[in-house]
Amino acid sequence: MINQDLILIDGEWVPSSGTGVINVENPVTEKIIGTIPDGTPEDVDRAAAAAARAFDGWSRSTLDERAEVLRSLADFVEGRAEEITEAIVQEIGEPLSIATAHQTLSTVKHLRGTADALAEVDWNVAVGDTLVHRAPVGVVGAITPWNVPLLMIAMKVGAAVAAGCTVVLKGTEIAPRSSFFFAEGTLKAGLPAGVVNLVSGTGPVVGEAIAGHRLVDMVSITGSVRAGSRVMEIASRTVKRVGLELGGKSANVILEDADVARAVTAGIADAFRNSGQVCGGLTRVLVPRARLAEAEDAARAAAESYVLGDPFAEGTSLGPVVTRAQRDRVRELIQSGIDQGATLVTGGPEQPEGLATGYYVKPTIFSGTPDMRIAREEIFGPVVTILPYDTEDEAVAIANDSDYGLAGGVWAASPARAREVALRLRTGRIRINGSAVNPRAPHGGFKLSGIGRENGRFGIEEFLEYQSIG
Repeated sequence: MINQDLILIDGEWVPSSGTGVINVENPVTEKIIGTIPDGTPEDVDRAAAAAARAFDGWSRSTLDERAEVLRSLADFVEGRAEEITEAIVQEIGEPLSIATAHQTLSTVKHLRGTADALAEVDWNVAVGDTLVHRAPVGVVGAITPWNVPLLMIAMKVGAAVAAGCTVVLKGTEIAPRSSFFFAEGTLKAGLPAGVVNLVSGTGPVVGEAIAGHRLVDMVSITGSVRAGSRVMEIASRTVKRVGLELGGKSANVILEDADVARAVTAGIADAFRNSGQVCGGLTRVLVPRARLAEAEDAARAAAESYVLGDPFAEGTSLGPVVTRAQRDRVRELIQSGIDQGATLVTGGPEQPEGLATGYYVKPTIFSGTPDMRIAREEIFGPVVTILPYDTEDEAVAIANDSDYGLAGGVWAASPARAREVALRLRTGRIRINGSAVNPRAPHGGFKLSGIGRENGRFGIEEFLEYQSIG
């Protein structure tokens, strides 16, 4: 049991004003492994006041000072990588062999990349006799999710600090230890008191208090559409800016001249990352109807190659989903696919064999139609739906027929042709023939996938306002 009983306000670890605690559960054992303070609006008020006091000094810091802090913070995470990764694995169940790179070392790279990106921002531009200056937005409320808990903190807080802002952070209560490690790292890295403050707690209490606080100038949240729309509603009362990254139902468009087996296998690997608990996973596979059977065979082989089990055990490649409620929702959606007449290629709603304990879900592949729930709702589990099409125009129409627009993929024999199709898709990030994600390029979406962009200079610029002087 690891019981965290303090929060970070104004550079000091202090007790919450509340007396309640939130239990932290291990999704493999289904047992409580720790507690964190159940924070209060009064805690948020203290943290926001500290951030507001610290803003004037930090907003006038030099770019070199900000870059040095971010690199020192990256060094801290790198030096504690083994301990941090093990904590994340205990909280969310991602296999240790994957989580080291996906969760922790990616955070190190992101912080260093943000430090480098400071030099790419146009901080001052002459427009005739007028100076157009990029100024920090002010106090930022950062609300982060459980699926990639440390990296998402770094994406928001790192960029806000780089912009010259101060921060009130609410990390996820489901996988909270990353936020406490990060807060400790900000002190070790030399950030002045009050620049980053941490209040643990729930969304309806602490998250909403942050979103509505009069001293918070902007709120950035990664989470569900429900949570994002609620934050947007509350933030509107004080007319503050919002940044929203809210999920997706991304399409992997495989054109008729592509290598179907390769494209399907790569797409399944993308969709099943972190047991399918990734916002940008390629969960809809669009294939030419004449090659549907080939795609089903490739997807079946890919899905059945995953080994479910103890995330600390060698050879495990797929862990559980994060909570009982999440498992039950995923299984209910799998059952809906069966009930609506989709072809179950492999998997199903039953508990995987040999795993009596833990929130495990069978890797599941369907062939279906675009109107089914499994093809329209974000499932957030290891479930992929294959959708056949007859023409390229139909493929584009199916890909765009979604309430979401976060990510996508296009596969073709010619990268140039794939890019032509990509330009027709209404989604924020599109990978061509399985290309690697560029961490300097913007990440964010269209439609219900949110507002704003993260990563590189684009992420820093989200926390800047324009000033015209002259």
